[in-house]
Amino acid sequence: MEPIRILVVDDESRMRKLVRDFLVKSGYTVLEAGDGRTALDLFFAQKDIAMVILDVMMPEMDGWQVCREIRQYSKVPVIMLTAKSDEQDELMGFELGVDEYISKPFSPKILVARVEAILRRTGQASATETLAYDGIVLDREAHRLTIDGREVELSYKEFELLAYFMENKGIALSREKILNHVWNYDYFGDARTIDTHVKKLRSKMGAKGETIRTIWGMGYKFGGE
Repeated sequence: MEPIRILVVDDESRMRKLVRDFLVKSGYTVLEAGDGRTALDLFFAQKDIAMVILDVMMPEMDGWQVCREIRQYSKVPVIMLTAKSDEQDELMGFELGVDEYISKPFSPKILVARVEAILRRTGQASATETLAYDGIVLDREAHRLTIDGREVELSYKEFELLAYFMENKGIALSREKILNHVWNYDYFGDARTIDTHVKKLRSKMGAKGETIRTIWGMGYKFGGE
């Protein structure tokens, strides 16, 4: 199987190197661009790019313009990187079909984890059929959850919610992000519906329900420190 190719676009060479080194270590092939125009030239010249990691603030053409151009022709997953945390920017990103939005500074390990989760979700990387953590074993193929060997019955959405948490172990997830990825973008309900599902899921998981941690004012995190 050919290595998955990822285009990393950032005008800071040190940032590109940092991201490239961690992605290459994880088995990906990395292409680089230092500005938006070069990024588009590379993207349209290389037909097998599986993901674009794109800085917002760049010379020549910024990340939003690059993303708009790409979205006219492709649904390739896009992760946006930004030096500032701005709700309007994040909303714009999701309107443009951005798959993930990460504020600098960030942990390269967390970036790689998000890359892997998005590629699994979009079918470009083979999803692990079994997810396991601290006695919690989730079997996708059998749609079965066991905790310390005891089978636990979950509804479809509870199962998908737990799978998403386990895929993103150690990553803080906002309620909006959980809605987008578990309920999909066509859901326009109150993000607080997540709280109800998490409460039921924790209850069914018993003592292991504490593995799903509340991040006050934001959302949830599964496992990790």
